[in-house]
Amino acid sequence: MIDASVARRYARALLALGLEDGRHEAYGAELDEVLRALDASPEARDVGLNPGYSAQQRQSVIGTLAGELKLSPQVVNFLRLLVDRQRMPSLPAIVRSYRELVDSQVGRIRAVVTSAQPLSPDELSRLRDTIAAATRRTIILEAKIDPSIVGGLVTQVGATLFDGSLKTQLERMREQLKRAPL
Repeated sequence: MIDASVARRYARALLALGLEDGRHEAYGAELDEVLRALDASPEARDVGLNPGYSAQQRQSVIGTLAGELKLSPQVVNFLRLLVDRQRMPSLPAIVRSYRELVDSQVGRIRAVVTSAQPLSPDELSRLRDTIAAATRRTIILEAKIDPSIVGGLVTQVGATLFDGSLKTQLERMREQLKRAPL
């Protein structure tokens, strides 16, 4: 498995190119498309990411992806470099690092809110605005549903987790009751 610092190094190299030509956001979108295409096709994923296949076979997958997804020459060259250096299995980690670097560059932060039931668009908008005001950054908010939290919200903003779920509060109360003297 690729070391996080190596993934970050590859991501930084592509980001430098993207910043030079002002296409850093577009490169990120293209990388996301490549990951989605590889996820959608187990055969392509296997050949593209498995170092057991020849470099020529893996390069042909890159060529096919480039044509079908209309990838920019810079992203195609980047992917070909990853094939040459046996780093394609680490593409998901590299793409994650790239997203983080671009988000940091443009003053954006990703947040994930988990609720027991779907939140309305108005509730999501208010939550996004509240997080944006607290962090002074643009927020990309992803909503998830997890009935096991019973109620409340679990919000992850960057690396910080805010757990206001009913499930966690009940577990804390249970622990306090266990420790309470009789």
